[in-house]
Amino acid sequence: MIHVRNAWHVACWSMDLEAGRPFAITMANDPVVIFRAESGRIVALEDRCVHRLAPLSLGRCEGEALRCLYHGLRFEADGRCSEIPGQDTIPATARVRSYPAVDRHSWIWVWLGDPARADPALIPPAVGFDDPDYILGRGQLDYDAQARLIHDNLCDFTHLAFVHANSFGADEEWARTRPRVTQLPRGVRFERWVRGQNRSTINGGLEPVDLWSCYEYHVPGILLMPSASYPAGTADRLRDAPPPPDVPRTGVTFTSQAVTALTDRTSRYFFSWGPHRDHGDEALRDRLMGVAAMAFAEDKTMIEAQQKVIDRDPARPVLPVTFDKGVVLYNRLVERLARDEREAVSAAA
Repeated sequence: MIHVRNAWHVACWSMDLEAGRPFAITMANDPVVIFRAESGRIVALEDRCVHRLAPLSLGRCEGEALRCLYHGLRFEADGRCSEIPGQDTIPATARVRSYPAVDRHSWIWVWLGDPARADPALIPPAVGFDDPDYILGRGQLDYDAQARLIHDNLCDFTHLAFVHANSFGADEEWARTRPRVTQLPRGVRFERWVRGQNRSTINGGLEPVDLWSCYEYHVPGILLMPSASYPAGTADRLRDAPPPPDVPRTGVTFTSQAVTALTDRTSRYFFSWGPHRDHGDEALRDRLMGVAAMAFAEDKTMIEAQQKVIDRDPARPVLPVTFDKGVVLYNRLVERLARDEREAVSAAA
């Protein structure tokens, strides 16, 4: 499994990180402990004490520091050991790795690579619960499958017609049409009209609409998708061109999703979804989240079963088809970024 480390990875929901309580997570095989310091700063450290390798996540937060509760070593936010009980001299090697960490868009983001390159401007512009324009719900799932399989799934919406016929009510229009795929510096953009789709209304009914599906998939696995539905016939009237802002819309939603590789073989999937305040309310949000729970469970069943088949014969090649363009572009981008990281490390050695 290839991991791009010079990227912001989602560790958890911001609201799930309790003040003064360490949170443990493995990210791309790195054991990490995260805590909100007394000042409000987000601290992320290697979850492994230098003394006897006990997990620091079982420790105690003390102001801006974290104390190991096996033998009491205290570690500052920069990873430096500042106290060893009963010992005046602290070796320079008494240090754990410190990771840049940021609280933004209702997620805690951790940079797993070179700290000198950790630019917060590279955090993808997700929509968080602090955005006044959207009414969001949230959830997460753990997968017994490698993250790449989830990336492939999210870079190819053809599967909606078959995996999500019951949940999203998607029809084979999703399989017959091809999106316009654009390579981005750190991701891929997908755009297309999908005609004749049934969408939930604010009153709980269904109406036929043309759906403008436009989303971006950013490294290391962040999906950002504003969706807008339009009166049936809009796509034909616009001749498949992107809809201008003044075209009347029947609905607007936004979903932010994140795939975090825990290990080479396990992953965590975060998602939020909800309507724009001008096009929905809490009741519509709850209906959408019910649909999402069903749909993402369908994905999980398929992808975990796929992983088991792959495990039986890892060398078996896949057969690319025409709707894999986005998948290929994204995976090539990941491979290039990971190769650049390796070459940079080799050059610095």
